[in-house]
Amino acid sequence: MPPTSLLKPAARTIAAAPIVSLRAIGKTYNTPAGPFAALAGITLDLEAGDFLAVVGKSGSGKTTLANLLTGIDSATSGEIRFGDVLLNGKSEEELTAWRGRNVGVVFQFFQLLPTLTVIENVMLPMDFCSVGRAEERRPRALGLLEKLGIAEQADKLPADLSGGQQQRAAIARALANDPPLLVADEPTGNLDSRTTSEVMDLFRGLTEEGRTVVMVTHERDLATYFTDTIELADGRMVAHTGQGART
Repeated sequence: MPPTSLLKPAARTIAAAPIVSLRAIGKTYNTPAGPFAALAGITLDLEAGDFLAVVGKSGSGKTTLANLLTGIDSATSGEIRFGDVLLNGKSEEELTAWRGRNVGVVFQFFQLLPTLTVIENVMLPMDFCSVGRAEERRPRALGLLEKLGIAEQADKLPADLSGGQQQRAAIARALANDPPLLVADEPTGNLDSRTTSEVMDLFRGLTEEGRTVVMVTHERDLATYFTDTIELADGRMVAHTGQGART
């Protein structure tokens, strides 16, 4: 059994300053038909323990916003800060290194590597970012799988797991480097209602531990889980409800 410190995130309290701050963010793509504004004028603060839902119709800018929050893409205008770190202007290599330490990403289709066992998938971010000593990584990964209720699946290949078990493994992988921010893009889109409830309970538990979770979703019936909800339409934020909403 790994030490308790490997199973829990570092102690965090609700900070006076936001963990993530977006100011007048815009993202424009150049297309054959001319410039296309995928996002415009997005201003938002996220604090430790927030559970934010990003909703809107297809093409509203939800995934673009998720990509900016994770550093997968860069804003065309405005400012994105993660604590005291300004993400604007960072190179792709710098953003990759930053993301590996600070953000966990959970995908709708799990994105587990099929030729690696479940525990090897969870260990991969630790190996990539050289987190901890090599001999500590398997015990930490096993501890995360135990926390998520699938330790007995550790040495199986992803194809041998159910959809719910694969999503739990993907969440464990996202937690591997103890990131303060998790961004999930439609993580319940391929799950049945019972498994969806279990996964949402897991996310809510993570926010109660002090993590911040941002979830892109079409499922408005999950609203009771979230502390905040923003709605996007045509790249703009048209509604913000919850404890962080501004009047």
